[in-house]
Amino acid sequence: MEIDDQQIGRLLTRRQVIHLFGAGVIASTGATHPVRCLNLPACIVRPEQTEGPFFKDFELHRSDLRVDLSTKSVLSGISIQLIFHVLRVDQDQCTPLSDVKVDLWQCDLNGYYSAFRNRGKNLRKENFLRGYQLTDSEGFAQFTTIFPGWYSGRTVHIHLKLSMEVHHGKAYEFSTQLYFDDALTDHIYSNPPYDRLPERQVRNWNDQIFRRNGGQQLMLDVSPTEAGYTATFPIGLHLPSGN
Repeated sequence: MEIDDQQIGRLLTRRQVIHLFGAGVIASTGATHPVRCLNLPACIVRPEQTEGPFFKDFELHRSDLRVDLSTKSVLSGISIQLIFHVLRVDQDQCTPLSDVKVDLWQCDLNGYYSAFRNRGKNLRKENFLRGYQLTDSEGFAQFTTIFPGWYSGRTVHIHLKLSMEVHHGKAYEFSTQLYFDDALTDHIYSNPPYDRLPERQVRNWNDQIFRRNGGQQLMLDVSPTEAGYTATFPIGLHLPSGN
């Protein structure tokens, strides 16, 4: 079992829990049968990274992030299916975690985020490429999105936030970012519709957030499919004791 020594996650107050999950529905830490880490090498603790300036909780419970609900338009870009497997790490065991709120958000083909004004473009009313799913009884959550574009100062990435109630009315929250192999990005960017973009300025090795905060442990293992690409990302969480 691979374990990162960096402290990850933080506790939230009950008020913040209600803001995350709503007053009537608060996620629980569903416990299923424990799985030995020896038999589940995918139980990996990942480093936390900055949430960044573009998180917006629209409470969009959906798996396909490619549709902008405000305009009913489908964003162009190469499709990628992301499957997350969330587990609790406890000594020598890994237990799938159900009802974890998995939030994803990212920029579009041209490097713009919805829900904000960025680079002079007002997208506050749009909600493309963001949404959440709750993990099922085996700890899985699945999304369909597009391969991201890029913007000045950053390598290609996707934002991830995990939230769940733990104990005594508090919640656990973990934020990080996901990355792609530069060779894959170069290949995708050499084909339509990405080939019309200007040459990107930042790669993984010279992105400060990637380099200083364990970006190599946050790389997506991407495989081609008939529809585009797919990647499964297992992540183990050290939850606070007492729950």
